Amino acid sequence: MSIFVGDMKIFTSAQIQELDKYTIEHEPIKSIDLMERVARILTRTITEHWAQHVPVIVFAGPGNNGGDALAVARMLIEKGYQVQTFLFNITGHLSADCAENKRRLCDKKGRPLLTEVTKEFDPPHLEEGMLVVDGLFGSGLNKPLAGGFASLVKYINASKTEVVSIDVPSGLMTEDNTYNVSGNIIRATLTLTLGQLKLAFLFAENQKYIGQLRVLDIGLSAEGIQKQEAHYTLMDEQQAKAMLKPRDPFAHKGQMGHALIIAGSYGMAGAAILATKACLRAGAGKVTTHVPKRNVAILQSSVPEAIVNIDREETTFSEGVPTEDFQAVGVGPGLGTSEQTAITLIAQLRRTQCPLVVDADALNILAIRRAWMQQLPKGVIMTPHPKELERMEGKCIDSYERLSKARELAERLQGYVVLKGHHTAICMPDGHIVFNSTGNAGMATAGSGDVLTGIITGLLARGYDRAQACVLGTYLHGLAGDLAARELGEESLMASDIIQYLPKAFLRVNSEQ
Repeated sequence: MSIFVGDMKIFTSAQIQELDKYTIEHEPIKSIDLMERVARILTRTITEHWAQHVPVIVFAGPGNNGGDALAVARMLIEKGYQVQTFLFNITGHLSADCAENKRRLCDKKGRPLLTEVTKEFDPPHLEEGMLVVDGLFGSGLNKPLAGGFASLVKYINASKTEVVSIDVPSGLMTEDNTYNVSGNIIRATLTLTLGQLKLAFLFAENQKYIGQLRVLDIGLSAEGIQKQEAHYTLMDEQQAKAMLKPRDPFAHKGQMGHALIIAGSYGMAGAAILATKACLRAGAGKVTTHVPKRNVAILQSSVPEAIVNIDREETTFSEGVPTEDFQAVGVGPGLGTSEQTAITLIAQLRRTQCPLVVDADALNILAIRRAWMQQLPKGVIMTPHPKELERMEGKCIDSYERLSKARELAERLQGYVVLKGHHTAICMPDGHIVFNSTGNAGMATAGSGDVLTGIITGLLARGYDRAQACVLGTYLHGLAGDLAARELGEESLMASDIIQYLPKAFLRVNSEQ
């Protein structure tokens, strides 16, 4: 899915309806004229993708999504396209704007332009080379499709036609699809969503319905968008630029923060190396890394810039580290989950007063001993991937349920949960969620999470607050991966490449452009 991002707020379906009303009242503009404006933008986008010779079949529902589709049908006809339109009016009630667009379409001279379906429906033949415009149901849908509409969706999906969905693929709800029926959702080639990105579009299991995604600016009230409080936002480059701290030209390493990384049991030294390098690349003035004795030589030769703190044990983490002299601590990558390590870990977490990042095996230890989570300091940052979250919070049916559990965990701990994924979700203590907009599939590789831990820890040491470090760190991590993939390709990307391209990510965000 490719995203063309406009405004960074992500609204619920109820909020979208309120924003439409606000625009109509304050522009001011009549609702039918707003629909006409939307239809012109939709039509222009459709004609950019499909030429005039492509036969078009329009399926319109009884609501405003159907009204959009009817207006698009009329405009495509005016541009010389061959269009068949089917309006589904099963209950005998159309929205006012849908009814008006039915009238406008029927006023066209010449051959019949509209088939209104009230009972039985004989579907048109669909074949490869045709285009279906899906205007059955939009963002207001609140229950799975059933009956004839479900049959129509299955019929469309079984065909080889390309499908463009208006606003939302019919059958897909804009937020929670946990109990939806997968087979009763349109699988679009292109989704033209109106005004705002929808929450459901950020979840992996919904990508098969969305196809390519375009977010169309339909001129909704900027004032209304600003006034509307959003529970979800999407991080973008402008926000990253605004967040980046300038360096004092007279700064020295003591002022740039001292970070502690606790990572890497014997055989997992790479995790410690990756987290340490990333921490240094994120701008920390000094990084001390605590490792078991057998990992000392490889760490010192791989990261000569790091200070090494040596555990008394040969192979495991068994000895806590005083944290009074550190500005941030990152713990967990490659740590192992032995009983001795677990006992040492909880003692370390309890005694750590500075900002703390907990990842990987540290999360797995807490998942086994969930009562220990009550002892975590306020403001703790956890960076689980989906399976690690489920080990802590229980199995999830889908991404929406997983996100809900991550938010509940952040609120319960009064901390931060960075739920890793294609659109990593940073869950704040107050319930707000920020989605990341950078990153690619090439970053699905061993060690990528260790790098993120190092970056966030480095930013914390550098003086960023917890929320800034989580959001900016995740953005830079993904951006470095994008820059690496651009030159190296996704298939060959390794975690160390993300670190290598982190300076370019900082330069990109720090540029004037």
